[in-house]
Amino acid sequence: MRVARVGTFVYTLFLTSGAFAAPTITWQSVGVGGGGSLFSPSFNPHNLNELFTACDMSELFRSTNLGVTWQTVPFQEIVGNRGSCVQFTSDPNILYSLDYSLEDSSNVTRPSRSADGGTTWTRVTDPTGGESYTLLADPASTTRLLLSDYSALYFSNDSGATWTTKYTAATGSGLVLAGAFWDGATIHVGTNDGLLVSTNSGTTFTNSGSNGIPAGQNMISFCGAKEGGTTRFFALTGATADVFAGVQPEGLFGTYQTVYSKDVGQPSWTQRTTNLPTGSDNSFVFIACAQNDIDIAYVSGQRSDESPMIYKTTNGASTWSSVLNVTLNGNVQTGWAGHQGDRQWSYGAGTLGLGVASNDSTHVAFTDLGFCHLSTDGGANWTQTYVNPADENPAGAATPKGKAYHSNGLEVTSNWALAWFDANNMWASFSDIQGTRSTDGGATWSFNYTGHTLNTSYKVVVHPTTGVGYMAASNTHDVYETTYLTDGALNGGTGVVRFSTDDGATWQVMRNFGHIVYDVALDPTATDRLYAAVVHSGADGGIWVTNNASAGASSTWTQLTDPPRTEGHPYCIRVLNDGTIVTTFSGRRTSSFTQSSGVFVSTDGGSTWADRSHANMTYYVKDLVVDPHDVAQNTWYVGVWSGYGGPFATNNEAGGLYRTTNRGVSWSRIQQVHRVTSCAVSPTNANELFFTTESEGLWYTSNLGSPTPTFEQITSYPFGTPYRVYYDPFVSGRIWVTSFGHGTKIGTISAPSSVTAWVALGGM
Repeated sequence: MRVARVGTFVYTLFLTSGAFAAPTITWQSVGVGGGGSLFSPSFNPHNLNELFTACDMSELFRSTNLGVTWQTVPFQEIVGNRGSCVQFTSDPNILYSLDYSLEDSSNVTRPSRSADGGTTWTRVTDPTGGESYTLLADPASTTRLLLSDYSALYFSNDSGATWTTKYTAATGSGLVLAGAFWDGATIHVGTNDGLLVSTNSGTTFTNSGSNGIPAGQNMISFCGAKEGGTTRFFALTGATADVFAGVQPEGLFGTYQTVYSKDVGQPSWTQRTTNLPTGSDNSFVFIACAQNDIDIAYVSGQRSDESPMIYKTTNGASTWSSVLNVTLNGNVQTGWAGHQGDRQWSYGAGTLGLGVASNDSTHVAFTDLGFCHLSTDGGANWTQTYVNPADENPAGAATPKGKAYHSNGLEVTSNWALAWFDANNMWASFSDIQGTRSTDGGATWSFNYTGHTLNTSYKVVVHPTTGVGYMAASNTHDVYETTYLTDGALNGGTGVVRFSTDDGATWQVMRNFGHIVYDVALDPTATDRLYAAVVHSGADGGIWVTNNASAGASSTWTQLTDPPRTEGHPYCIRVLNDGTIVTTFSGRRTSSFTQSSGVFVSTDGGSTWADRSHANMTYYVKDLVVDPHDVAQNTWYVGVWSGYGGPFATNNEAGGLYRTTNRGVSWSRIQQVHRVTSCAVSPTNANELFFTTESEGLWYTSNLGSPTPTFEQITSYPFGTPYRVYYDPFVSGRIWVTSFGHGTKIGTISAPSSVTAWVALGGM
């Protein structure tokens, strides 16, 4: 039976009014959907059409129509991650979850509460000091909560206003809070130390042990149900040596031991594995059930071929049967990933989340390394929830390759850059899903191309005369993000420059550098000249050039002289209309940041370089943008990130948007934000600029010509880490925003973008 779903994904939010008129922007997600890790699916028992899921790229997603469309809960309200499993209560308006928001430039994890059904969120008291691991709420109350950190279990009976420590882990492995079953005054909590029981509404907890579970096994997942006079528990175990507080689902695939059940009143747990697959390569990591059905439960994990698996019992765990048939997509309606599709089932691999509606065992959802799928008939049929349902592929047939898809809002991958071959043909440079192509101006996207198979395309530039596209690509993702700054993280990467003569349909290798290639740039003064930014701290890292780019695979390349102070981490290359080369080098870390970042200028083809860096730019610089309204190209904007660790005060307070009007001879910081990545100046309005940040969203000004522009956060853009902004070269009033983990959004500006006139800056 097909899950009935209808709808499209477009939503409008409005900006708050500041000291100037900010635009009203309607946002639309575009892309192929999915492709990144999703966790913690959770159905609303008061409205089974509503569910939440979280992403480790910081989104908490919400759907009110069974995954037909998804909305992102604004990052200003709550920042999601693996543990952000939304907890429902007896009141449909009162929800709880874990919030991973930044505080003082550091990630902390704290319990949070919503009083309006998940629209707005407020942190409650945190007994863990920002190190919360798991949060569970009593579904029959609005006030009772359990919370764990590495080693302690906390209880609150006043909605998180106060907490009391109820249990401390028995070993240095910490406390794994595997699940809980609430039954009035009696509370059962599954942990790696055993089953904790309170019979006095949480006043005290006693460890009832794990009788029946052999030594060397510990609980990793636990659930319970009550029906009539029977209360039944289900549990999964893993090898003791591999079970510790904070262990992730993918870290448990190889450690699974077995499945158990136990009825309250029975003296011990009973192993329940009849018909479950055996062998160490078939691993379960989750067990889940509705709390009102003692007969039905589900276990999920990963098969030996790295595809997801889900088994179901209908007789209280006496026997199990498979309910997810991925062979030829037997009972699954797919998006672009599936049997013989653009990606096989092994792309998503094993389940990273399993959710069953607490009051209806027919509603089940699972998430994995790329996608979310759900069933409303107890696993008899499954459907994808990451592309528009009008585009999905039927069950029982191979998933087609090269098909174009519309987004439904579940965009969870990193798009570094966009390129237009013409009004219809576009390329989006992604990590993990490699890159996507559109042939209809960005309405739909596909993997309908050949010749590019590396993990990431970072940049594509299109020659204005020949139409040839040139790509910077690598097997290494997330270059120059905070986790990819060391030689160990970057020097082992490989990369190439590719070229395409047919609008991105086919790609060929132009030069295999054997190292990450992060950027490519054309020279407007020499039609056959192309530059490439090669990442490596050794001799090969830096800026390379070819003067016969039209030769394609036969082109010859030369490495330019290294700019002063640099250590092989080039970020962007800009070539001005007079042939001047401008480049930024990004951060490099050993025990702290090295002073090898900055802005560098060459007026002799890269033979010599001038260091044009502000003092705050010597640690961690990102994008450089040339103002399109300055004919002399003297006005540039540079995004700077604050560092971390390190002995230099400027390293930790350097972030912001910087401007020069004299090609870097002097700079002014026109907005101080912790980390600015990039910006874009309107091609038609010299006073309008958007800039992007890490974790602080999208920002805007309409008085850029002022010596001290006024900036305002665009609160209608819901994601904390946009990456680049593009003004559509073919559609007036439309911007595109790429992101580190939220795909691509189109913004349609439907109101005047400025009310104050300023004279555009000039300079020498």
